Amino acid sequence: MSNIQEMEKMLMFSLCLTTILTLVLLRKFLKRTAIKVNRPPSPWRLPLIGNLHQLSLHPHRSLRSLSLQYGPLMLLHFGRVPILVVSSGEAAQEVLKTHDHKFANRPRSKAVRGLMDGGRDVVFAPYGEYWRQMKSVCILNLLTNKMVSSFETVREEEVNAMIRKLEKASSTSSSENLSELFITLPSDVTSRVALGRKHSEDETARDLKKRVRQIMELLGEFPIGEYVPLLAWLDRVRGFNGKIKEVSQGFSDLMDKVVQEHLEAGNQKADFVDILLSIEKDKNNGFQVERNDIKFMILDMFIGGTSTTSTLLEWTMTELIRKPECLKKLQDEIRSTMMPNTSYIKEKEVENMRYLKAVIKEALRLHPSLPLILPRLLSEDVKVKGYNIAAGTEVIINAWAIQRDTAVWGPDAEEFKPERHLESALDYHGKDLNYIPFGSGRRICPGIGLALGLAEVTVANLVGRFDWKVEAGPNGDDSDLAEAIGIDVCRKFPLIAFPTSVM
Repeated sequence: MSNIQEMEKMLMFSLCLTTILTLVLLRKFLKRTAIKVNRPPSPWRLPLIGNLHQLSLHPHRSLRSLSLQYGPLMLLHFGRVPILVVSSGEAAQEVLKTHDHKFANRPRSKAVRGLMDGGRDVVFAPYGEYWRQMKSVCILNLLTNKMVSSFETVREEEVNAMIRKLEKASSTSSSENLSELFITLPSDVTSRVALGRKHSEDETARDLKKRVRQIMELLGEFPIGEYVPLLAWLDRVRGFNGKIKEVSQGFSDLMDKVVQEHLEAGNQKADFVDILLSIEKDKNNGFQVERNDIKFMILDMFIGGTSTTSTLLEWTMTELIRKPECLKKLQDEIRSTMMPNTSYIKEKEVENMRYLKAVIKEALRLHPSLPLILPRLLSEDVKVKGYNIAAGTEVIINAWAIQRDTAVWGPDAEEFKPERHLESALDYHGKDLNYIPFGSGRRICPGIGLALGLAEVTVANLVGRFDWKVEAGPNGDDSDLAEAIGIDVCRKFPLIAFPTSVM
């Protein structure tokens, strides 16, 4: 009898244990199911790698194609990492405005860890006091409207230097590589305002331009080891890890030369690097800046002042040459407002050129310098448009897709049409989330004025002083719009054009 009772007790214990375990597992399953119901739509994904196989060499295009099928708020999985993809202004409103403080952080990718020491610059620094202090240093000493205006003479001298090259090409009916000129011009301007002198003809400048291009390409990659640790060996095999080390070391050595030049020259005329060095020496300002931090700050200035500006100039001239009626309209505006007996169009004249500003806006709409706004990292759970988004989710905002949304921009959204901006109140500061070429919210690009000041006066002089033509490519117009790879999307092929002086 006692054995039977013991067996009954064991059976009851087993049943109770089984019931408890079932309830625990069922609770977890129901909880997962409930959360899944409230998650944004997701495409089917492969085991281990998730949706990585659905990315193309141009992620802004492949992500837009997926969003047209799954919606403007879409949840992907790159290996183990959840990725929220935002492809409409309405959805971006909640991310960049309503919950901006929760989305203000940055993920620490392999490229950022290797190239930026995990984010010791302004662009990739984690959201917090260090980032606020560094951003303040940049704005106060380089990017305020007053500071930008003070660099007008530098811009004029460098634009005129470019114009002289084009005049020479015109006199011999030669073509000119505008893509190369558009890299050199902002690089020289940035060198003078940030480093105190330009390095256009020396090895430092050539190395700096090369390193910036390499860094932009590396930052634009989605290395598989970042998302699937088991496959991290693939990044070593294909040379990604080695390229990061090589580029990082090359950039560091280059910056050591620049900093050493400033230390040896003394404070003859304080520039941005001198200011950073003085902050480093001052131990009583409550803000600690290390020597490596200075290097990354300089890199930020070159990325913002060189790469994005050259991309804007390149696409603006590409679209104008492809659209002769727009080019003619802009030429009429510029030439009718030019001061008599002058060969240089000054920034004061540019201020009143409405069609020029519309052209720049339209170029930025179709070809934002960063098609995918730099990724953000959600710091705490949040609900976006009724969906539950978990902390730790990385967020990609597809500005390229948002600015080509036919629901907002009309059926001609893919066309270059500056006229759409003539009566528009849109500006560059991200107030309207349907137009965010420089981002929006806390982490909006702080160098908008610096980039636009140079771009507008450059385009005015290029279009006002020259007529332009290009030879037809083997693939017709398609090659004109072919895109390179990288976090910033410039032309795949250089823009080669024939200038004809009208002065």
